[in-house]
Amino acid sequence: MSEKDRTISIQGVAVNDSEGGLLWSFGIATDPRIEEMLDDEEWIQEAIAARMRPILLTDHKLIAITSEIAGGYLTVLSDSASDVVMNFILNVPFAYDILNHILTDPYDAMAVVDAKEKVAFISPIHEKFFGMHNGEGVGKNVRDVIENTRLHKVVRTGIAEVGQIQHMQGNERVVSRHPIRRDGKVVGAIGRVMFKGPQQLEAMSKRIHDLESEIAVYKKETRQKVKGEEFLDMIIGQSLAIQSVREQIRKIAPLDIPVLIQGESGTGKELVAQALHMMSARQSGRLVTINAAALPETLVESELFGYEAGSFTGADRKGRPGKFEQADKGTIFLDEIGDMALDTQSKLLRVLQDRIVERVGGDKPKHVDFRLCSATNRDLETFVEEGRFRLDLFYRISPVVIVLPGLEERLEDIPLLINHFAADLAKQYNRPVPEIDPDVHSFLTEQDWPGNIRQLRHVMERAFVFCETGRMSVADFQSQQASMKPARKVASVTSPQAKTGSLKDNLEELEAKLINDAIIRFKGNKKKAAEHLGVSRSYLYKKLEALGGDPD
Repeated sequence: MSEKDRTISIQGVAVNDSEGGLLWSFGIATDPRIEEMLDDEEWIQEAIAARMRPILLTDHKLIAITSEIAGGYLTVLSDSASDVVMNFILNVPFAYDILNHILTDPYDAMAVVDAKEKVAFISPIHEKFFGMHNGEGVGKNVRDVIENTRLHKVVRTGIAEVGQIQHMQGNERVVSRHPIRRDGKVVGAIGRVMFKGPQQLEAMSKRIHDLESEIAVYKKETRQKVKGEEFLDMIIGQSLAIQSVREQIRKIAPLDIPVLIQGESGTGKELVAQALHMMSARQSGRLVTINAAALPETLVESELFGYEAGSFTGADRKGRPGKFEQADKGTIFLDEIGDMALDTQSKLLRVLQDRIVERVGGDKPKHVDFRLCSATNRDLETFVEEGRFRLDLFYRISPVVIVLPGLEERLEDIPLLINHFAADLAKQYNRPVPEIDPDVHSFLTEQDWPGNIRQLRHVMERAFVFCETGRMSVADFQSQQASMKPARKVASVTSPQAKTGSLKDNLEELEAKLINDAIIRFKGNKKKAAEHLGVSRSYLYKKLEALGGDPD
């Protein structure tokens, strides 16, 4: 700012002696009306007490600042005040004291920059905070004086920033920054910093840190939930059976508890495992999948637990971590666990109990932290009875069981599934999504699906590849009908025909039908059928023989 800019608002100066008499005047102070005021000792004393006084003339609005000097008093007159400032000074006799308080407040510091982004003023408390002497920062670029300041940006943009957090000297402060305008032009900016005493400052800083930590946690949980729901949406279907599965996953996923997923081949057990992992707190860890049926007995330990360098011929020179180490802080998914050899089951049980692995050729046991998720299409309870699966391992892997329905139990989901597969295949083969005739839905729901969803996708893919019209019709699927076969009309036993309308005959027919339905539902498993019907297995065998079925 030029010297002219600094003094342009001063309109007059006057000097009074120690008794209040006017000695000398200059500029507007020579106006007879003002000289009369300045020559009044009582007015001078009031001006000294107030420090700042308004002078309202018919043609001027002035501010008088009066101070004591050696041998008398000095009055400076300015006409730069707005109506608001004039009203403030006119109605507040201690206006000067308020201004002085604002500039020196130890709890609410101020910094002022000019239009060139240079410091014009810094409150004493602010100077002390930065370790500066009085006036040391004046004239310097504000970025060289105040850490992480944004006052220069406020000058450039003319946009205020209110209630911001600013990090300075290892502390956090609440600041507000405002542009200052004159005649519509930004002439500078003012920043106000909230300072507190050490205890209040520490409490505020801790509160801010706690709030930031909470926000970070909420953001992380929200991201995890959104990401997990995306995987949950990959389990296509709106049948009651699938809705129940999704709800079970939502409830179980946050709990760090082993889960056993049971279902026929092709029902989507791996999708459930992925959703459980992605909706858990272990989402950022790895989901490591092990095909338990494919583990070679000679390499079980090296595959599961890893090995050190040189432990056996052909071993990696650097050694290799096993599956459990790879799943540390994540989830390990044991697929087809029902087909795992008994010797392998014993080794697995030890790790599940102790959560400690030791590499082949190593002597340093390592603690591993993982969540266990298993899957099988076998009846493990029957396997336990037959001695093909360890009872203690069964209890270890199955505190919670999710049973996936076969496709025949959710035929109403077929339209949704084939629409999803059509869109997915179109993206995979870079082709338009085909239209699907409504008859296709009915046709496919009448077929038998022993391979479940995997089989349905295979059928859809074949029909998609050979569909040439951009519209899939029943004809595109009929060529595969031999591999699909019509829906089963299974009858494990022959129901007797009621020859009369007697109660006994009708009861026998109803009993036969219930037994037949149970045998079909549990796919020939007599134990489960008997439990479902609430009868003993011996009674069921007896009825099957009487009805012409095969008790074996």
